[in-house]
Amino acid sequence: MVDSLGVAVVGFGWMGRVHTQAYARVPHHYPQLGLRPRLVTVAEEVPGRAEEAAAQFGFASTTRDWREVAKDPRVQAVSITAPNFLHREIGVAMAEAGKHIWIEKPVGLSVADAQAVADAVAEAGVRSAVGFNYRNAPAVEAARELIASGAIGTVTHVRVRLFSDYAAHPEGALTWRYEKERGGSGVLGDLASHGADLARYLLGDIASLTADTAVFIPERARPTGATAGHTRASGGELGPVENEDYVNCLLRFASGARGVLEACRVSVGEQNNYGFEVHGTRGAVFWDFRRMNELGVSRGTTYQDQPVSTVYVGPGDGEFGAFQPGAANAMGYDDLKVIEAHRFLHSIAEGRPYGATLQDAVHSAAVLEAMVRSAESGAWVTVQGAT
Repeated sequence: MVDSLGVAVVGFGWMGRVHTQAYARVPHHYPQLGLRPRLVTVAEEVPGRAEEAAAQFGFASTTRDWREVAKDPRVQAVSITAPNFLHREIGVAMAEAGKHIWIEKPVGLSVADAQAVADAVAEAGVRSAVGFNYRNAPAVEAARELIASGAIGTVTHVRVRLFSDYAAHPEGALTWRYEKERGGSGVLGDLASHGADLARYLLGDIASLTADTAVFIPERARPTGATAGHTRASGGELGPVENEDYVNCLLRFASGARGVLEACRVSVGEQNNYGFEVHGTRGAVFWDFRRMNELGVSRGTTYQDQPVSTVYVGPGDGEFGAFQPGAANAMGYDDLKVIEAHRFLHSIAEGRPYGATLQDAVHSAAVLEAMVRSAESGAWVTVQGAT
């Protein structure tokens, strides 16, 4: 017998839509799951947007006030896809109301915010999931297993890159993303948070780091109405960009490995150029999000002039088999969110964590805060909580 689970989505921009679609697709890819998500309500303060979501996706009700979701007895689990500055308040309130929460990174504006939500979840005894979707790629999971097996020897160094052009246009609107009070950090929270999670997922805790940040587009025009995604605005009043466009960072891992993490939101000519290269004493493994289902792998005993092979992930890697029957059949970004939704629901059904949790968000936030302190001081900084 399959149990029904009432779910809600708070914040219906692009990511709210992705979460909703993931809930709808989970039963098709994971028919054995003992929970069937049921779309109960959607909360969005922009007039008309929640109603549009309900009409398109079949939510039973709508509201402009997320607090109504916390009080709704029909809702057992909530996706929190609102802007960063609301994460702590909404996350804590939902956990205290006994709702399981699937929340987008970076879970607030600070370590304190992420820890507050994690503490509320632990106190309430509910389950959590966090939107570190890139770790869900079957190729990334295959790379992690390859590294852990010792196939490339002892890891010596890694480079993690996250370059995008979503903020490259000088007419990009000055939305909450560019304000410290509502957005917190800039590219740190948006992209480098994924990089920090990927680095830790692959190689373990980051012990210390030194970072440099920069703002390359210092002013943008204020929007005159509601925005969604990366809206353009021209001719409006100019205001300052308060958080960073770019970060580069040197990493020292607890294992002794070294690393470089670089992220930029204004990289002209780069569209979602995300990936990593991990080098070891006997080989290396390479991944590019734009070729999500492939790995470059070098291993053996040749060392010098050792070739790199392209490996296509298949049904034996991660969750690939839930989507495609054979290697080299493509998966896409939205599939990673279906995996994330499944792991969230599975954790509720089984009462134990699957996939990224709020503790992972706390660790990522600690790395980001260390980057901020380092960029301000110019010094190496120890990561809070590193082993």
